[in-house]
Amino acid sequence: MEVFRNVRELKGPTFVHAITVKGKGYDVAEEDSRKWHAAVPFDLDAGDMVKAAGPVTFTQAFGDAAVECAENDPKVVAITAAMPDGTGLAKFSKEFPDRYYDVGIAEQHAVTFAAGLAAGGIKPFCAIYSTFLQRGFDQVLHDVCIQKLPVRFFMDRAGLVGDDGPTHHGAFDISMLSFIPNIVLLAPRDTTELREMTRWMKDFDALPSAVRYPRGASDDRLPEGRTPIELGKAEVLSEGDDLTIAAVGSMTSVAWEAAKRLEEEGIRTCVINARFLKPIDAETILSRAQKSGKLITIEENAQTGGFGEAVRAAIHEANLDGKIEHKLRALPDHFIEHGAQPIIRNECGLSADSLVEDAHKLLAEKKGVQRR
Repeated sequence: MEVFRNVRELKGPTFVHAITVKGKGYDVAEEDSRKWHAAVPFDLDAGDMVKAAGPVTFTQAFGDAAVECAENDPKVVAITAAMPDGTGLAKFSKEFPDRYYDVGIAEQHAVTFAAGLAAGGIKPFCAIYSTFLQRGFDQVLHDVCIQKLPVRFFMDRAGLVGDDGPTHHGAFDISMLSFIPNIVLLAPRDTTELREMTRWMKDFDALPSAVRYPRGASDDRLPEGRTPIELGKAEVLSEGDDLTIAAVGSMTSVAWEAAKRLEEEGIRTCVINARFLKPIDAETILSRAQKSGKLITIEENAQTGGFGEAVRAAIHEANLDGKIEHKLRALPDHFIEHGAQPIIRNECGLSADSLVEDAHKLLAEKKGVQRR
């Protein structure tokens, strides 16, 4: 307060630099600020914070895959903007300290630094939360994509992140990146596919690439049968002539659940895991959708500029307007508040219930009857 009172009396611009201590006032937090950055319920007396064991998260899967890629390719390096734990790169930093770069809270610099490394023949894995990559948009466009530099972007926390709230939801990355030329955009359906995509991106040198994946673990109910990752190719998880659902990343499990429920009603549903959001696999999606004339797309991203709109444009370009009825499910046009992922996803209409409801409406219209 004394400093501020003095500053108030000075003339002209004044810069006050406050040197802070993260976790100030709580000894255990001051001693290990990274561990206590986001605390879960803990023993107050002992200061023990033990996170319950659970399935492998997308963050952990990427971290393990990054280490594996670095072991097999000496050109692989990792970059983070002050988030080694949040992006899963803590293990990489210990295994390859000379190939790991934490640039601090400077996403713009992280992107341009990665571009410079790529120009020199290095393979940079630039891991930044989806919401924070927005800070580096200009650098992605000008420093990376215009020059076609093969920077690999790994966007954690894509979609609705839960309790961190509106500042952390990764609601715009598809829209933000898909209209930029010279970039490839992917989304995995589960942690196994994220590992496969990470390996694929390591060897993809033609263009910049980016993969988006959500917070938390994946759904283990999806089928284990897999096809290799190929540029611009989607994956068909089930065939069906009554309805087609094309889903992006985390929404693939939602589509799968809806299809299983519809199957119990005798409605045969084709479920497509989009995999590539740019370029989209229009051939696979439209060929399936033409069989039924009914298509639903679902994504955990803003509708404007998203995957669904790209599919709608493909329908128009293929002169299929009126032949394929398309229902688009995406995040609403407002900022989403905090809350548990299942709750806010449901509130945004990104649930199996919503897809089943959409299916009933589409099929009722097809039959010319009003479903009650």
